[in-house]
Amino acid sequence: MWDWRFLFLILFSTVVDYTMGLYIDKSKSKQNRKFFLWISILINLGFLGYFKYSNFFLESFVDAFTFFGQDVRFRGLEIVLPVGISFYTFQTLSYTIDVYRKKLTPTRDFIAFSAFVSFFPQLVAGPIERATHLLPQFYSKRKFKYRQARDGLYLIIWGLFKKIVIADNCAQYANDIFENYDDYSSPTLILGAVYFAFQIYGDFSGYSDIAIGTSRLFGFDLMRNFAYPYFSRDIAEFWRRWHISLSTWFRDYLYIPLGGSRGGTWMKVRNTFIIFLVSGFWHGANWTFIVWGALNAIYFLPLMLRGKNRNHIDIIGENKVFPSIKEFYNITVTFMMTAFAWIFFRANSVTHDFLYIEELFTFKFKVDRLVIERFPFEILPLIGLLICMEWFSRNREHPLKNSNIAYIKAVFLVLMILIFGSFSEMQEFIYFQF
Repeated sequence: MWDWRFLFLILFSTVVDYTMGLYIDKSKSKQNRKFFLWISILINLGFLGYFKYSNFFLESFVDAFTFFGQDVRFRGLEIVLPVGISFYTFQTLSYTIDVYRKKLTPTRDFIAFSAFVSFFPQLVAGPIERATHLLPQFYSKRKFKYRQARDGLYLIIWGLFKKIVIADNCAQYANDIFENYDDYSSPTLILGAVYFAFQIYGDFSGYSDIAIGTSRLFGFDLMRNFAYPYFSRDIAEFWRRWHISLSTWFRDYLYIPLGGSRGGTWMKVRNTFIIFLVSGFWHGANWTFIVWGALNAIYFLPLMLRGKNRNHIDIIGENKVFPSIKEFYNITVTFMMTAFAWIFFRANSVTHDFLYIEELFTFKFKVDRLVIERFPFEILPLIGLLICMEWFSRNREHPLKNSNIAYIKAVFLVLMILIFGSFSEMQEFIYFQF
């Protein structure tokens, strides 16, 4: 309905990967198998590169010449980014790569494969599913399962709460603060970074919950995409809990083939920067995302080089009501590092990033604005409610999962959505742009 012409793009990608999967399977020699794999990779990444990054590379090329004193005129290409291309491109690539690795027998059911590529709940913003997990589910007959459907509805309600109550309310304040950063004092800028941290979490994880919940209504099981990331005790744990489908995709199809952390120090540093820079670049054609990726690589490196990147793989504070002082300190520091990095993700340009950070670290109240500057604290109790519900459900997939009072929680969340939902200022999902 958005633009029917882009249906041909996803159809072409589907036909290419379906065909290449069959050719890879039929080929006897490794050279032929690799040839057909590279056809799939180049076509998919070629489309992604053209639609998503053409103007970025052209603008960077012009900027480079301008920097050296050459006047180059540039008129941007009128290219519209097709909805969901970053997600379904990686989804189909995982299929051909897994067929090449002989982890998956290629399907001859074109309808099932097409449904796998274009499965509507997660098509636009994930989770990025693997063919080994989702594709076989299209072969079985659909049967309604009450418990699965009930859990799907609970997930949808939880996702709507995070999106409409948390993310969209935070967005109103975060957008104003980031767009008018030079008018605000340091405490408000800090609050703006915190609000955006919860905006992007509520927005993206909310979408994932709704997608997973909707799939369960149809009898499909999608992978979990978020696991309470803001309770992480270090940045490595954060990346095991945030956008899990993308993090594991880069791990399995890029990081490990590059050698992972098996080589020497130089190889470990190189691979870490590659994985985070590519992750940043995947998010968007802007230097802000690349800087964001580089900053996360810098965060991650000390843990990896000291062999501490796998220290926290258990549930935090298991069998305890509250975290220990050390755990609370680690959570706070990790969140502060993450929220600081989100500034680069949110700002419009790298210049905007550094001007915002400069204003933030002046640690000055703007006396002339104290009379009219209003610190938007009213969303904080709602954020506190989100944190409490997640903390006491951290050993479950979501707060309504396997709960004796799940129905009461669901009714309560619906009331919260109706009372505090930001219906007049509804925001588009952030990850729709990627």
